[in-house]
Amino acid sequence: MSDIAKVGLSPATEQHKLDFVARVYYMRIMGTALCVLPIWSVLQERGAISLWLWMPILLNGLLWPHVAVALSRRAQDPAKQEFRNLTLDSFLGGIWIAVMAVGLVPAVVFMTILAMDKIAAGGWRLFARAQLALGAGFILAWYWLDFPFVPEVSSRTMLACAPLLFFYSIGLSYLMYRLGQRVVQQNRELKHLSLMDPGLGVPNRRFFEIGAEQVLERVRQGRQTASLLLADVDRFKEINDSHGHGIGDVVLKQLAAILRDEIRDTDLSARYGGDEFAVLLVGADFDRAMGIARRIRERVEEMAVEGVADLICSVSIGVSQAKHTHESLQAWVADADSAMYRAKFGGRNRVIGN
Repeated sequence: MSDIAKVGLSPATEQHKLDFVARVYYMRIMGTALCVLPIWSVLQERGAISLWLWMPILLNGLLWPHVAVALSRRAQDPAKQEFRNLTLDSFLGGIWIAVMAVGLVPAVVFMTILAMDKIAAGGWRLFARAQLALGAGFILAWYWLDFPFVPEVSSRTMLACAPLLFFYSIGLSYLMYRLGQRVVQQNRELKHLSLMDPGLGVPNRRFFEIGAEQVLERVRQGRQTASLLLADVDRFKEINDSHGHGIGDVVLKQLAAILRDEIRDTDLSARYGGDEFAVLLVGADFDRAMGIARRIRERVEEMAVEGVADLICSVSIGVSQAKHTHESLQAWVADADSAMYRAKFGGRNRVIGN
């Protein structure tokens, strides 16, 4: 008898494995219950329905899903056990195809469902293994029943197959849609994480360069004004050496917070590398950018680092307004970088524009 496996392949964590088991469980309940209808219809038409047949039908249709989920949840590897359960589903399905004397329509429906859910749940490897199990179950039962073969079925039996085929298709389609949406969301989150600095929770250099390239292109087209700040923490190595890397991380986090606080939502601040930060000021001319840079410098100078009362921090900032002559982002960054190094060599804790 079939189940309807809900995909969630090769779960990587214990929780993912249990989620996979739960998904298969709910779909198996629906699949095995709906399989009772065509089996009952075929056997009733043949006058073969009896108590000894009703018992295994109901056990497989109503009890087996609960037994299967219990086995998986108690197993050392729930996902691996669930794949065994799925293979057993196909074995049982082969038995019921033989019991129905190979009634053509229910046999095709059962085989289709058993194939689809195995491919969905475990790909071609699980499908191949399950097909062997289905064949084994069919041959054993068909031999034991003395090879019954009545492919013709009534309209009633065809109708009894309809709920299984319809609800299975709807359920699996909805499942694939939901899992597809989850994959899309996870990909978005992974992309977002790949563009963020994990320690500071701010965009990283790659993210910054993507945004800055777009802004610079609009500047070259005469559609926008923009300025770039490069800020570097003065004597950061000495801070780490004297107070430890933990305090150094605190300094960077507080600087990142100041940058976020001083810019607008349309601007962008990012960790550009090590103790260096880049700030993209969209729509800001040189004078406005210099004003923002001076405020940042002043706030860093006044910044208090908890637990280190005597630590005085400062930054050197280079400012460059985007120009039509900047043929690339690298050229724009080089101007800001040159200004920042002049601030460094000019005594630190200052803002210089280029």
